[in-house]
Amino acid sequence: MKIRVGYGLGVRTTLNDDGFAQVVDALEQLRFDSLWVSERIGGEAPDPLVAMSFAAGRTKKLKFGMSVMVLPGRNPVILAKELATLDRLSNGRLLPAFGLGVADPHEQQAFGVAREERAKRFNEALEVIRACWTQPSVTHHGTFFNYDDLRVQPKPFQNPPDVWLGGIAPSELKRVGRLADGWLPSFVTPSDAEAGRIEIQRVAAEHEREIDHEHFGVLIPYAHGPLPDAVVKGLMSRRPDLDDISQLVPQGWLALQDSIKRFIDAGMSKFVVLPIVEPKTAHEWVDHLAVAADQLLPLQN
Repeated sequence: MKIRVGYGLGVRTTLNDDGFAQVVDALEQLRFDSLWVSERIGGEAPDPLVAMSFAAGRTKKLKFGMSVMVLPGRNPVILAKELATLDRLSNGRLLPAFGLGVADPHEQQAFGVAREERAKRFNEALEVIRACWTQPSVTHHGTFFNYDDLRVQPKPFQNPPDVWLGGIAPSELKRVGRLADGWLPSFVTPSDAEAGRIEIQRVAAEHEREIDHEHFGVLIPYAHGPLPDAVVKGLMSRRPDLDDISQLVPQGWLALQDSIKRFIDAGMSKFVVLPIVEPKTAHEWVDHLAVAADQLLPLQN
């Protein structure tokens, strides 16, 4: 398996000025595999489509993805063209990853989709996007979208881009097996990941699909000191089944290295690491990434 390590900036990042450029440049120069940007309307994190476009223009090799972009509430045709354009202009470096959106009333009202409709809209929108990327013209008549002989150009550089989904709930694993090209869950243990991978492969086979064994990854938050109480409380509510939060958030570089190795043993090969308490300034970010490169990039092969 090709082991690759990228960096996620998370929903709380304040890198929304020239500091973002400094971090993007450092990731390229240090030869990390990828940059992953999150989406939160009410948060400081930059818009993922704009951030990825900015990063693409500054780099030659760095890949970029969203962790994740909310799909329900977006026009799938316009999004298909935007992402295809970005993939072409970046010479095929786009890593699209979609989700339903966080279960938060503030965020949900921004996208204007009732919670009970999100999954159905997601499934149909993804079908439309893939059709726009792969078909000369699209005729689609569904519950939410209707098109006749719709032509969407340009087509993406990748033919087509692989779509990554996250999630660990049974319904989310089934969706990955039915619809995705790759899986990138977060806040999971190696045993969670192994069980999820097996279930996804089982569901994919039921639908006469196959997901490349290289397309199983995980987003790993890590820390270098005590976690803020709010973070601990959030993690405990997210995973009440775990007694030890360190299973989700490795403490220190050695623990993070060990966590990645255990995920590799579980069949995962693509990693997005994210400091759950991020550096305070762009300069601190750059210094942090230099150390991270020494500690983590030797794990790549």
